[in-house]
Amino acid sequence: MNNERKDIIVAGAALFAMFFGAGNLIFPPALGFLSGTSWFFCMLGFFITGVGLPILGVAALAKSGGSLDRFAGRVSPLFAKVMGTAIVLAIGPFLAIPRTGATVYEIGIKPLFPGVSPLTASIAFFAITLFFALKPSSIVDKIGKYLTPILLLIIGMIIIKGVASPMGHAVGKGLTQPLSRGFIEGYQTMDALASILFAGLILSAITAKGYKTAEEQIKLTCKAGLIAGTGLMLVYGGLLYLGATASGTFEAGISKADLIVSITNTIFGAAGQTAMCLAVSAACLTTSIGLAAVVGSWFEKLTHGKLSYEPVVIVTVIFSALIAVSGVEKIVNFSVPLLIIAYPIVIILIALTLLGRNLSSAVFKGAVTGCLIVSVFDALAFLKISTGAAGKLIAKLPFADSGFAWILPALFCAVVMELISTSMHHKPLNQSTLPKS
Repeated sequence: MNNERKDIIVAGAALFAMFFGAGNLIFPPALGFLSGTSWFFCMLGFFITGVGLPILGVAALAKSGGSLDRFAGRVSPLFAKVMGTAIVLAIGPFLAIPRTGATVYEIGIKPLFPGVSPLTASIAFFAITLFFALKPSSIVDKIGKYLTPILLLIIGMIIIKGVASPMGHAVGKGLTQPLSRGFIEGYQTMDALASILFAGLILSAITAKGYKTAEEQIKLTCKAGLIAGTGLMLVYGGLLYLGATASGTFEAGISKADLIVSITNTIFGAAGQTAMCLAVSAACLTTSIGLAAVVGSWFEKLTHGKLSYEPVVIVTVIFSALIAVSGVEKIVNFSVPLLIIAYPIVIILIALTLLGRNLSSAVFKGAVTGCLIVSVFDALAFLKISTGAAGKLIAKLPFADSGFAWILPALFCAVVMELISTSMHHKPLNQSTLPKS
């Protein structure tokens, strides 16, 4: 095996480990359960946003030199900072970190120790998170290095047995527009948002191995992305199929966390359930520690040291512990409107970055502006908040029924802003400078 191929495999495995969060295990089975016989089209939609988009995000950031300022700064430097902060808060104390704590309770603790309260579990989980986040240790890296293969082994065995001997047959659930539903549900992985931060780490690792040119870095990043994406598709696709085969087995109101526990218990019994609970709990812990460290580092750098690492981590962990008590389902429901706003903007920026550097900043500004306006209205509509005539107009836009009302406004505003920018920079000839006849 030559060095380049080895470096690609190592980078691909590292990227897969970054994206493969234990908390994400709950979404594919739940989507399969919801879709029933329409599981295949849901899977395709989920793959686009849950797998394809994060990999494209890494490629786009690699093309931008791994810099968030260069990636989003084409809109404006302030926008890049605001967007970066919003993403850090989303994958930090507002959504992802509390979700790890809630997942540990509902999948790792509650099935084994039903007498433990959510508050007690949350305090214990985040006390451990705080200890390691404040004192980074190689122990965490070693745990993460061995946990991912163990967790993958357990999941792989469950998927293989579940596919070979299905627990039941998929039943019709009457789900309309399964492709777009899967597309929107893929937002919940939050991996496309995280890819904007992960890209710098992958690029640094590739550069450290001696690949200095942008062409080499982008090529290796894309190949590593294919490896990571293949792994994610196998895991997510297998879990989604298991959820579909369980659609006629468990009651309709079963929660996402209870579903994956019930599937594991049905396929492998109590021993398999225990192994899954322990592996998921430990994997969520390493994720929580890593994300808390990211939040602390981001705000320390953003404020040039005015907010130091330790106080930010402490506040992040305390806030996350309080949110985690509300449970996985409430955290997921709370995250939907935020992701409805954030994801289309990220999609637009990734697409424009990959299209080429010749696009002007006016195109970026216009596309993001049009996308943001419509996405805010979509989020308000999801929350059942009346938006009057403007909301009704947006609801009639092409692709609105599928959740993509933002596409045409983004294109329209990009064209308009480019035309305005071009006309403002066009200097008419001064009559006094014209040659006399």
